[in-house]
Amino acid sequence: MARVLIVDDSPSQLMGMKRIIEKLGHETLTAEDGALGVEVAKKELPDLILMDVVMPNLNGFQATRAISKEATTAHIPIVLVTTKDQETDRVWGMRQGAKAYLTKPVNESQLIKTVKELLPAA
Repeated sequence: MARVLIVDDSPSQLMGMKRIIEKLGHETLTAEDGALGVEVAKKELPDLILMDVVMPNLNGFQATRAISKEATTAHIPIVLVTTKDQETDRVWGMRQGAKAYLTKPVNESQLIKTVKELLPAA
C-alpha cells in the first residue's frame, strides 16, 4: 500500500480523488493549498503527490518546484491535476518537476493508469 498526498483547495475534487486512490487500496493524505502541500510532503514523505495548480498561498507550479528541488522530497513523483489545459501550462508544469499532467474534470481511468505507472511496484 502506498501513501498518496492529494493537494487541492476544492473539497469536492479532494474527496473525488481520495475516493479513487483509496479504492486502489492506498492511504491518502490531504492538503488544502500549495504551502500546506509542501509542508506535508516534507513531513510525511508520501510515495506520490496529486497536485492542483490554481490554489491560494502557493500555486501548484510553485509547490511542485519547491518539492522537486528539495533534496529530501525530490524523489517523490508529482502529478499535476488541473483545469489549466493549455499546452504552455503543461510544458511549464513539467519543467517545474511534474512527472505527469492531467486536466480536470479528471478521467478516473486515466488517473488510475497514471498512478499505477508512477507508484513503485508494491
